[in-house]
Amino acid sequence: MSSTTLPRRDAPLSNELRAVHEHYRGLLRTRRLYTVLGGLGLLVALGASLWFADSSNAGEFFDRLPYFFDFFIHFQPDEPMEIVRALFDLPSPFADGSFKYDYEVGRVYLSGDLYLPEYFYQMLVTINIAVISTLIGLVFAFALSFFAASNVTGSRAVRFAARRFFEVLRAFPEIVIAGMLVAILSIGPIGAIVAVSVHTIGALGKLFYEVVENADTRPDEGLRSLGANWLERVRYGFVPQVLPNFVSYALLRMEINVRASTIIGAVGGGGIGEVFRLSIGRDHAAKTYAIILLLFVTIIGIDWISGALRKRLVGQSAFQFGG
Repeated sequence: MSSTTLPRRDAPLSNELRAVHEHYRGLLRTRRLYTVLGGLGLLVALGASLWFADSSNAGEFFDRLPYFFDFFIHFQPDEPMEIVRALFDLPSPFADGSFKYDYEVGRVYLSGDLYLPEYFYQMLVTINIAVISTLIGLVFAFALSFFAASNVTGSRAVRFAARRFFEVLRAFPEIVIAGMLVAILSIGPIGAIVAVSVHTIGALGKLFYEVVENADTRPDEGLRSLGANWLERVRYGFVPQVLPNFVSYALLRMEINVRASTIIGAVGGGGIGEVFRLSIGRDHAAKTYAIILLLFVTIIGIDWISGALRKRLVGQSAFQFGG
């Protein structure tokens, strides 16, 4: 058995190795210089942004920073249990006939004395908006994404039209679209569904066609050699590969849509966002904190359920380190 003799660490370098070493050190110095310049540029941009914020706030941005948490300090319910009473529509011992303590008025009666608390009902409306919007966005994005993928559609004009269509739909935030639709569809969940659906089609469409373009083309080549048409190639060559990722992205988008539906509710879209805007605008601390608590628990629950579903679809190994 022959063995290779390695050079000693203290042995002089040859001219070739010395040149490589010097080149590497030069690249390392350049990278460090770029890193320092980038950090300085970021600090300058941050300083300019803070200066602009201070100027736009009549010069009181930095002066008001020490009082940042004053709102939360003074915005407190009469007692902690008031949050629980507001959340479950229970009678309040502080009731004085005003809107601040009218927890029982918002009950949604199901049968007899059985009722659903108002904020739970409004949260269901928000989740319903998010689910319907996600389903609509999933259907349209699924159908149109294959027209935007370069490895599926050969026509550059069709790809260009499909991609620009997705860009137009996601160009405006959901709240802007909802604000425009209020004048057409009036206030309510329908406008919120349309607004979130439009943005979801654009966002999922981009993600979907990128997944299609990264798919293995060998099944498609085999189907093409057998004389399969375009629809058959998509159905049997691409859909089985991309479907798990499509569902994973759709579940992730549903989490985002729950938050978006909450924000849209504040501008007349209905659901939990609308009652949150009213409670904080009327200075009702117990109701506001009850809604925040419900939102927090709901979003955590949706994230957990969505993550568990994605693990089952994509596979547990994809979520493990080194998997």
